[in-house]
Amino acid sequence: MDIITTIIYIVLFIIMMLFVFSIGMLRHYMPKREILLVLVVAFFIGAIGGAFFLQPIYEELPAMASAVESNMPNNEETLYLDLSSSIDTNQLRDQLSSMDGFKSFDETSITIPMWSFNEREHDYFASIVGNIDSHYKNYNVTSNEIKIELAENYTASDALKSFSDWYKLVYDDTISYAQIHAVLVVDSTKLDDFEQALLEKGIVASKIEGPIQDSVNNTNASMLSNLEFTMVCGGVGVIVSIIGIYMDSVVPLYRRFRKFMNTKRKR
Repeated sequence: MDIITTIIYIVLFIIMMLFVFSIGMLRHYMPKREILLVLVVAFFIGAIGGAFFLQPIYEELPAMASAVESNMPNNEETLYLDLSSSIDTNQLRDQLSSMDGFKSFDETSITIPMWSFNEREHDYFASIVGNIDSHYKNYNVTSNEIKIELAENYTASDALKSFSDWYKLVYDDTISYAQIHAVLVVDSTKLDDFEQALLEKGIVASKIEGPIQDSVNNTNASMLSNLEFTMVCGGVGVIVSIIGIYMDSVVPLYRRFRKFMNTKRKR
């Protein structure tokens, strides 16, 4: 939401509160039993104004918090990417590394989907995968997939090729697909640029960690729900109405208090 629209929405809500305030000031011209009706009307006006004018602004708070954090120097964001093995990761690395704000790009592991293993097949793969390639830093065999962690400076394509060669030799079949897991570290001020570059290739980070994401998460965690926020705005309307109702009593009290303080200072 642009700043002009934000200002317009806030002004419109203030106008609604002035209307509520003016209704409260008319209490002298209405029966006492009508005061409750004034408060109810004030609540609904405040709730409606909050829902239509303030809530869209309130929902922008996480974006505002992230915008502030993104402008802080020396902050870094870590993007966790799940890539298809059909993607040329070398080309992707070259493109990303040429962008301003790039820190690092590392392929950390691959996940190879398999069939549903029975117990014997599971035990076999669990015992043999580590012997296929010495660059397999670690691995985990589940009921239907194999996840292999990569040693430093060892690419996912190399790992997939070595596993595919072994699989072809043993099962006379080919592995047609695997998922590559990579970690991209970028300057926080350039996060939007990298997200856009990835999106153009159909890639969306599965998780983002860093100051920007932390600020968004913290802001979201502290925010009221839509219903709660609407109720609070209704409460603001009631408070404004009460101020209007008792304005004639509050102003003389304030004037007497100010006169008392001025007299005390002179002494």
